[in-house]
Amino acid sequence: MRFMNKNLFKVLIFTTLALFINNCDNDSKNNKQQKEENKMSITKELFGKADGKDVFLYTLENKNGLIAKITNYGAIVTSLIVPDKNGKFDDIVLGFDSLQDYLDGHPYFGAIVGRYGNRIAKGRFTLDGVEYTLATNNEKNHLHGGIKGFDKAVWDAEEFESNDGVGLKLSYISPDGEEGYPGNLSVKVAYTLTNSNELKIDYEAETDKATPVNITHHGYFNLAGAGKKDVLDHKLQIDADKYTVVDETLIPTGELRNVENTPMDFKTPHLIGERIEQVPGGYDHNYVINNNGKMVKAIEVYEPESGRIMEVLTTEPGVQFYSGNFLDGTNIGKGGKVYYKHYGFCFETQHFPDSPNQPDFPTTILKPGEKYGYTTIYRFLTK
Repeated sequence: MRFMNKNLFKVLIFTTLALFINNCDNDSKNNKQQKEENKMSITKELFGKADGKDVFLYTLENKNGLIAKITNYGAIVTSLIVPDKNGKFDDIVLGFDSLQDYLDGHPYFGAIVGRYGNRIAKGRFTLDGVEYTLATNNEKNHLHGGIKGFDKAVWDAEEFESNDGVGLKLSYISPDGEEGYPGNLSVKVAYTLTNSNELKIDYEAETDKATPVNITHHGYFNLAGAGKKDVLDHKLQIDADKYTVVDETLIPTGELRNVENTPMDFKTPHLIGERIEQVPGGYDHNYVINNNGKMVKAIEVYEPESGRIMEVLTTEPGVQFYSGNFLDGTNIGKGGKVYYKHYGFCFETQHFPDSPNQPDFPTTILKPGEKYGYTTIYRFLTK
C-alpha cells in the first residue's frame, strides 16, 4: 500500500510521544535521584549560650548520607551517624541532646582537649629553667588541660566545602597563663566529613612563648550504636609493639614495655573484653604506634553484629586506648539512653603522657616561630 492507514498512523504517533515523555520523566527522576544521592550540605542552628556567647550546632552531611554534628562549645562532636552492613544508619558516639547537659559536666564526650591532652604529673613541669604550676583536676595530677581546658571554651567557627567533603574550622586563642601554661597559644582545628566516609581532624597551633602542646579528640565510640550495649565484643587491632607503663596514678614511669604475650597485645585482633579482667581498672594506656611520624593505619576495630569497621590513621607517635572504665550510668545521653561502664571506647591520638617531665619521650614543647600540626582520620567501612 502507498499510504499508511490513518488509525495506525495515529497509534504510532501517540506511542512514540508517550515513550518520549516517559523517557524524559525517567531521566528527570534519575537526575533528581543522583543529585539527592550526591548532595553535600552543612547547616547551622542556635544551640544555646555559654560564657555569654552564642553556641551553635553545625550539621555536616557528605554525599553518602553520613552525618556529623559539631558544636563550637568545646569543639565537640555530638553525633556521628554512619551506616551498618545493611545500610541502616545509627549514631555511634556518646553525647547529649542539649548544650545544658554538656555545661553540667561530662567525661569529655566528643571534645577537643588541651593544651595538654592526658596527664602531667603533679601539675608541674620545668621549662627553660622556670617551674610552672598547672591546675590539678585529676587527684594531684593535671588532666586534659585543667579545670577549664579547650573542652569548655567557646570556639570561633567557619564552615567550608571542598571536593573532599564538608567541614568546620574552629579557632581559639588560649591566653598566656591560662590554667598555668606560658604563652599565648593560637589553636585551629578543622573537622572534615569526607566523601570517603572519614572524619578527618587537622590540628594546628602557634605560640609566642615556649609551651607544652598535646591536643587530641576525646570521642567515645560504640559501633553497635551509642547507648545500646557495652563495647566488650568489639574486635580490636592496634599496630603497636610497646606501651608506656604507668604508676597507680596513671603517670608514666618512663618505661616502654613490649606488649607481646600480655593482655596489652592487640597486634593481632582480640575482643576488647577478652582479657580486660587481667588489666587492673581496664584499658587506659598509651600505645607507642609503629609509624615513625608517618601517616599510618594505627587501629582497626570491628563490631560483628552491625558489620561496622572503624580505622584510625594518624601521624602522632601515640594513642591512648580507653575502655570507658569510669562510665557508671550517671550520664543520661541522647534519647534518654544511659551510658554504663564500658559503653564506649576512646582512641586519643597524641604524644605520650607527662612528656614535659620525661626527657626520653618525644618532645611536646612548641616554641615561637614553630608550627604544631598533625592529622588524625577516623574512617568508616562495613563488611
